[in-house]
Amino acid sequence: MPPVSPWWTPAVHADRAPFLMARTRIHRAMRDWFAGQDFIEVEPACLQVSPGNEAHLHAFKTELIAPDLGRETLFLHTSPEIACKKLLASGWTRLFAFAPVFRNRERGPLHAPEFTMLEWYSADENFDRLMEQCVALTALAARHGGTGQLSWRGASCDPQGEAERLTVADALRRHAGIDLLGTVGTDGNDRDALAAAASAAGIAPRPDDTWSDIFSKVLTALIEPKLGFGVPTLLIDYPASEAPLARPKPGDPRVAERFELYCCGVEVANGFGELTDPVLQRQRLEAEMDTKEERYGERYPIDEDFIAALAHMPPSCGCALGFDRLVMLATGARRIDQVIWTPLAQGSK
Repeated sequence: MPPVSPWWTPAVHADRAPFLMARTRIHRAMRDWFAGQDFIEVEPACLQVSPGNEAHLHAFKTELIAPDLGRETLFLHTSPEIACKKLLASGWTRLFAFAPVFRNRERGPLHAPEFTMLEWYSADENFDRLMEQCVALTALAARHGGTGQLSWRGASCDPQGEAERLTVADALRRHAGIDLLGTVGTDGNDRDALAAAASAAGIAPRPDDTWSDIFSKVLTALIEPKLGFGVPTLLIDYPASEAPLARPKPGDPRVAERFELYCCGVEVANGFGELTDPVLQRQRLEAEMDTKEERYGERYPIDEDFIAALAHMPPSCGCALGFDRLVMLATGARRIDQVIWTPLAQGSK
């Protein structure tokens, strides 16, 4: 098999140029949209004392060397979320960022180790309104991408109309025959009950799989590939255990104010009604790091400055949208590196 030419080779770049110009149009349109909604653009720093504390996200670690040669471990953030929430605590009420983010162990047609995350946060925002904003931005990308629709591997999605709203529990019932909430409790989830239901649906859990592991396997194999065809799907009401940064849903603490937006079977965005209880947030982040240490043999520090800021943070909603991934769907590109201006070169391994 002949070697792949570098992205900067004129012939290769000529094929990429239409995607990149569409990226620029979408970027400009989104900035204008946020300005029209009275958001202010911010630039969160990438170097942080903690990269974020999701158990299954892996960060790039680096070292700060002071003039006196003192050393401090720092990380490239996996999301600008913590920094943006500190800005909310400081008094800003509507902000957005096109932020470079970094995630290790992630590379493929839909994943890049460095990519752009569009995140926006609003104080005192209605959670339903956040979902409407997310769909509006998706439609905006489709209009400026050149096709008017989103597409991926032969499937298409028209984001101009009304999006489907589907609870996680209804999705598992519809596509896997699983009564999810029958395995969810406020004092813990029933791992064995979910394992039995998953096995009946054709997903065989490993003996050491946790409830969350089994849930993730069912979601990835049986649910996600069936979402967002024809129109976008807003998958809502995630189990609280799967939303450590989101507040409980009023009236049902088993689930959280979290949604994910899917188009053509691809996750595009992840939004929360933000958790602002510092005690509960610390407990959840510690639990995430306990899982990371047990599974991967490492843990990241908790940003104590973030925990302190939560006491000053107003009730808020926020969303993280994979900008490169959305551009890919809006332009019909086959791989995420086709829509990144200077993608990381493929190594020999």
